[in-house]
Amino acid sequence: MHLDRLITVLEAIAVAGRPVSAGEVQQATGLPRPTCYRLLRTLAAHRLLEDVEGASRYLIGERLTRIALLGQADSDVRRAAIPTLREAAIGFGEAVFLSRFRESGVEIIHVETPADPARAYIHPGLGFRPMHACSCSKAIAAFAEAEFREAIFEGPLRAYTQHTKIGREALEAEFAAIRDQGWAECVEEIEMGVSSVAVPIRIGNVGAIFSIGATGPIRRFTEARRRRVGEELLRLSTKVGAAIRLREVGEAD
Repeated sequence: MHLDRLITVLEAIAVAGRPVSAGEVQQATGLPRPTCYRLLRTLAAHRLLEDVEGASRYLIGERLTRIALLGQADSDVRRAAIPTLREAAIGFGEAVFLSRFRESGVEIIHVETPADPARAYIHPGLGFRPMHACSCSKAIAAFAEAEFREAIFEGPLRAYTQHTKIGREALEAEFAAIRDQGWAECVEEIEMGVSSVAVPIRIGNVGAIFSIGATGPIRRFTEARRRRVGEELLRLSTKVGAAIRLREVGEAD
């Protein structure tokens, strides 16, 4: 069956854990040489495999990796991220949240709060967030494909406060700024007096599927502090991304 052969090729390359030549794949699978080469070209054309620098040496492609990451259960992602989220909440003295892309939106799936019970903090709550007006969403959207951002521009853009950006030009400029500096901000765009900062969690070359952020009152989240928080979140996002990827690989094994 054609599908069985495709899976056989993917498994042979995944097990190798390194770029492998077409000849090595053919030898590992036992498929006829023309069939093997045809399957490799088909899989590479659909980005399920990556032809390393056009040298006919193959790795698992970004599209397949993205599918695997999108399929991870919330519980698995949370377990991988909680230690770092807890570290950040204690260090910032603010609520820290984890979000993920789901279907055509972004959802906050976990929140860690400061350890000090006397600390007054703002809990962002769980659930979906608007793509144009929340740092966790904008951090993901800024690094998404152009077609995805186009759908945001064309969709209904609600003004939650007087600070919500709803114009295409303003949003395009903001997404460009996010890509440049690495983090997104929401400064009283959803609720007056509340601010947040979020960064994408980059895993390999599959783009941003998850984001990590912190939220607090505007009186504490000054421009200078938002920058410091953004820079620290960038560091922590690398740890979270590695933990999520490690859990994915461990489950695959």
